[in-house]
Amino acid sequence: MFLFYITLAYVLPNIYLFFRIRSSFIGKGYKHWFTLIYLLIAVLFPFYGRFELSNANFLLHGLFVFSNYLLPFYLYLFLAVLLYDLLLLLNHFLKIVSSETRKTFKFRFYTLAVLMLLSVAVVIGGAINLNTIHVSKYTIDVPRKHAAIDHLRVAFIADFHIQQSTPLGFVEQYVAKINLLKPDLLLYGGDIVEGDRENKTTAAIERLLKNIEVKYGVYGVVGNHEFYGRQQQGFFFKRAGIKLLCDTVIRVDSAFYLAGRYDQHFGRRKTIGQLTTSIPPDLPIILMDHRPTQLQEVSGTAVDVQFSGHTHNGQLFPLNYIIHRLYELSWGYRKIRNTHFFVTSGLRLWGPPVKTAGKSEIMLVDIYLKD
Repeated sequence: MFLFYITLAYVLPNIYLFFRIRSSFIGKGYKHWFTLIYLLIAVLFPFYGRFELSNANFLLHGLFVFSNYLLPFYLYLFLAVLLYDLLLLLNHFLKIVSSETRKTFKFRFYTLAVLMLLSVAVVIGGAINLNTIHVSKYTIDVPRKHAAIDHLRVAFIADFHIQQSTPLGFVEQYVAKINLLKPDLLLYGGDIVEGDRENKTTAAIERLLKNIEVKYGVYGVVGNHEFYGRQQQGFFFKRAGIKLLCDTVIRVDSAFYLAGRYDQHFGRRKTIGQLTTSIPPDLPIILMDHRPTQLQEVSGTAVDVQFSGHTHNGQLFPLNYIIHRLYELSWGYRKIRNTHFFVTSGLRLWGPPVKTAGKSEIMLVDIYLKD
């Protein structure tokens, strides 16, 4: 159903774009050519991801890469044409550009060129934003209780969506940043890997991730994409040196308790009460839950800090405004009662390799334990 809605969101704006551009910008002698070219390009997106890159020849590989960017390009072309239509409505009252001028070839050509170049520029900017890792730094205080430490530095990431097309250079950049930040604890908040098949890229990524060493270890939870890819057994995570917490709680030295929940896609996961009621009250409690749901319920427990992902902060503007309405906290930080909540916009993304809402993010949280 999700893919159906994505396809629908692609097709409907394209119908509007096709008829709007054809009627307003294309001359009579070129309408047939425009129709043919537009349809040939537009139908590429539904074939996005339908073949393996490793088995593709040069042409198919090029079409695959090109098709990756079609959805965001058409999204921003659609918004650009809508803006143009609003300007035309304003021009109806102000009479700045005459109807005769708007009909000229020069006006139509340059207007369409500007609309398309603007859309391409936004997509390029989004691709650069995706491949640039940002570190979001936070500082919070939590009760020390009987912890033997007074400071804990946590690095948190989610939504890596590792697959065959993931650039190794990006993973190397990520590992270098983590090592530079020197966290005491590294947490992965789900949707880390796609699919259940081993290939040369994922094997290389596993080796890179396994080289990360932090004081208290590397832990993670599974998300909905691990459910889709049948990775709930954690084979990738074991090879990458990530210890999975699946509705379980562990005590880390005499410093804190760390709990991890199954994603809600996994049937019969424990309630937050079932997971936390057995935890002794002697140390701070850190919780990982892939989705930032049930915040009010969690804030009524003894959990001190929760880390989540999943939302991608919408990934593509203006979808972030929709996501903001769907979640109590769709990105960033908020304290509810005595619980600190963090939601990351993700280290990478799922789908088109363009990010115009949010950033490719490592959350770095310095937790100070106070008496």
